[in-house]
Amino acid sequence: MKDLYDVIGVSKQASQDEIKKAYRKLALKYHPDKNPGDKEAEVKFKEAAEAYAVLSDQQKRSRYDQFGHAGVGMGDNAGPSGFGGGVHMSMDDIFSQFGDIFGGSPFESIFGGGGSRGGRKRGRGSDIRIKLKISFEEIAKGVEKKIKIKRSVLAEGAELITCPTCHGQGQVTTVQNTILGQMRSASICPHCEGSGKRIGNRPSGSGPDGMVKKEETIKIKVPAGVEEGNYMTLNGQGNEDVSGNPGDLIVMFEEEEHPYFVRDGEHVILELNISYPTAVLGGKIEIPTVEGKAGLKIPMGIQSGQVLRMKGKGFPRIRTRSHGDQLVKIQINTPKKLSREAKKSIESLEKSLKPITTPFSKIDL
Repeated sequence: MKDLYDVIGVSKQASQDEIKKAYRKLALKYHPDKNPGDKEAEVKFKEAAEAYAVLSDQQKRSRYDQFGHAGVGMGDNAGPSGFGGGVHMSMDDIFSQFGDIFGGSPFESIFGGGGSRGGRKRGRGSDIRIKLKISFEEIAKGVEKKIKIKRSVLAEGAELITCPTCHGQGQVTTVQNTILGQMRSASICPHCEGSGKRIGNRPSGSGPDGMVKKEETIKIKVPAGVEEGNYMTLNGQGNEDVSGNPGDLIVMFEEEEHPYFVRDGEHVILELNISYPTAVLGGKIEIPTVEGKAGLKIPMGIQSGQVLRMKGKGFPRIRTRSHGDQLVKIQINTPKKLSREAKKSIESLEKSLKPITTPFSKIDL
């Protein structure tokens, strides 16, 4: 994947103002209206916007500096642009979130201003968004999943004609008379949505747009250590437009609830109930972890509420070889019913123990 600082063209020590200026320069250079039909320019425009989405946010930038692409949810399944995951953006996202970058009358007089950007979908179909549930065990080791999706594709035999509104240009130009003279502005064609083409004759079974639904099986490689809310982008796996250019498939991860584990970032928390004799005498107990079973040493005289740490038994940290820890909170199980023999044993033990010299203590609120 490309380094986000390299994409913007700044150093890692760059200030927020320097990052904003560098991004604006790239956005102006590769703007779709300035480069109509240029797919390479569109990719660079999108790359710059996605990089800026991370580097302009101090928290995201900090996570990226520490963990790299995976720290901001960018997955390993990114397409040719090198991007995927939590910062995936459509053209609509870019213009709605960073409209201030394109502010100012000189820019707007050339490219049509903010009002013309709302429906921008030049040269690609719509994205598909799905949710994928993954278990703690799958998160710990990483997993390859197969999912079925239905995507819109151009029906075989559908006839394409040049859009009569924009004459195949994908955009329409309006001219306004002002006190400064005529002002020209370009906007996306409302009838072909920027593709420059319309459906003529369409085969039976296809929709008015000439599309049919096609079921496909997609393989998704889920990296170890992902969290709920992370998502990755599979470029080119979304719905097609009339030109056959697909959008993206965006996969949002959801963690399945575990019967006894609770996740805290890269750490795992587990509550363990032990018997009173084990608490007094100590011992070794085999307990579950997210990657299997492991032995836990219970120290003699452990107290209820005490937490034991099992180093390296948590989730893997993304982009590193290290792991978080498993934290085990001890709860001593006090029996409510005792046999006569057990009761005598407890009474005998009570007599043999030294009395508690300071039975009271102050609660720390």
